[in-house]
Amino acid sequence: MTLAEDNGPERGGDDLLAAEYVLGVLAKDERQIASRRVDTESTFARLVDVWEVHFSPLATAYAAVEPPASVKVAIDRRLFASTPASSAEPRTGLWSSLGFWRSVAATALAALAIYIAVPYVSPPVEQERLVASLAADGSDVKYLVVYDAATHDVGLSHVSGERAAGKDFELWMIEGKNAPVSMGVIPAGATTHLTASPVVQQKLAQGAVLAVSLEPTGGSPTGQPTGPVVAAGDLKGI
Repeated sequence: MTLAEDNGPERGGDDLLAAEYVLGVLAKDERQIASRRVDTESTFARLVDVWEVHFSPLATAYAAVEPPASVKVAIDRRLFASTPASSAEPRTGLWSSLGFWRSVAATALAALAIYIAVPYVSPPVEQERLVASLAADGSDVKYLVVYDAATHDVGLSHVSGERAAGKDFELWMIEGKNAPVSMGVIPAGATTHLTASPVVQQKLAQGAVLAVSLEPTGGSPTGQPTGPVVAAGDLKGI
């Protein structure tokens, strides 16, 4: 199996589902199901809590963003569609009771929430934040990737799977049938960062395929993948 061929269905259990729920990349129906599970299943709710904490270091590289007033107005309209727009009494009581929004407003996770909410209000010309869930059949290696086109930062969160002794994971970008382009050896750690080179920045912003291969320590000696593909997935806009 080549890197270009490894673009099949992604696999993952509740742990990966919880991570994707926190990132906000699930389809509407899947997110509604996951949200109900948070309310009814304590085990799944704990997974969500763990991933919220786990992802918080990814946001440290990004400056806090003060949301425009229009964001709250638009969210109010989406949440309380039955309330007449001309009502003289705003729905401040219910809004102020949403402790989650109050408690995280000054945190890095709030910045991520705003990035998720803003496209519904005013879709950007170009996606600035992209995410990918990397996995492969027959492999227990899973990564979640967040790419910031503005800073060219590639944040990787290690979900599962260990590299063998004397081996390293290497990240690749795949564009169509072109030869894979190395983005570098992935440092060991639960949360790590790579910087996208100018060669791949534009391709990543357009939503390229990412893949992880198992290579000798220090990375591929040939400039092309020499080991098996252990995880792959598409970058998608948040």
